[in-house]
Amino acid sequence: MFGQSFVFGSIAGGVVAPYDVDYLVVAGGGGGASDLGGGGGAGGYLTSTYTSVAIGTTMTITVGAAGSGSSNTSGRAGSNGGNSIISASGLSTVTSIGGGAGSTGNDPDPNGRTGGSGGGVRSNYTPGSGTAGQGFAGGNATFAHYVSGGGGGASQVGQSSTTGNSGNGGDGKQSSITGTSIYYAGGGGGGGGYGGSSGSAGQGTIGRGGNGGGVNSASGSGNAGVVILRMPTASYSGTTIGSPTVTTDGTDTILTYTGSGSYTT
Repeated sequence: MFGQSFVFGSIAGGVVAPYDVDYLVVAGGGGGASDLGGGGGAGGYLTSTYTSVAIGTTMTITVGAAGSGSSNTSGRAGSNGGNSIISASGLSTVTSIGGGAGSTGNDPDPNGRTGGSGGGVRSNYTPGSGTAGQGFAGGNATFAHYVSGGGGGASQVGQSSTTGNSGNGGDGKQSSITGTSIYYAGGGGGGGGYGGSSGSAGQGTIGRGGNGGGVNSASGSGNAGVVILRMPTASYSGTTIGSPTVTTDGTDTILTYTGSGSYTT
């Protein structure tokens, strides 16, 4: 009808109706502390569905950077990971909080850093707390054991140390948004030395969690975040910025962003 405008999409000769978009938003993991320090916490993990997204909506995507491990061999905390975000006019903004850094007793602030999941600590200081609905707290340690706690993960608190052993990072969560069940957002293992063993990172294929603290040396950095969108292939517009990886699973198209960009429905 004259005076009305229609937006045509990928369905030949037809009007594309609003459609649902599933999302997974994982923030950058926190860095580990040096000098037997705590493991970094995993980046926050959020997943849900935007329902009936209007055609022409631009989703702006920010992928959180990895938190840096400490380069100070005398013992310093790492840095928190960056937030991952989806924002769009007419849609609720989704913000996953960067993982909290691990800390150590020699840092001016020896407590673990708060984040999506919290950083682990050494010497019975206070582990970093996680963000409700996104991740869990880091683990603790006893100084006499020369070990430290693991960083928290998306589904589990970072493990505290046992005699001679640093704590493992907390496990991440599984998601099948890509068509394959994968763990994301595992926490980093705590560092160990002087006879104490280092902890292992929590389950988090593709990383997405902080790495362990160093052994009297520089510590591991976290891993960058990821944002994944899934939608019906029949409705997929193909309008993207930022060069996401494009795959298909059945009747759906999946966009995986490891760097910032956008998608317009």
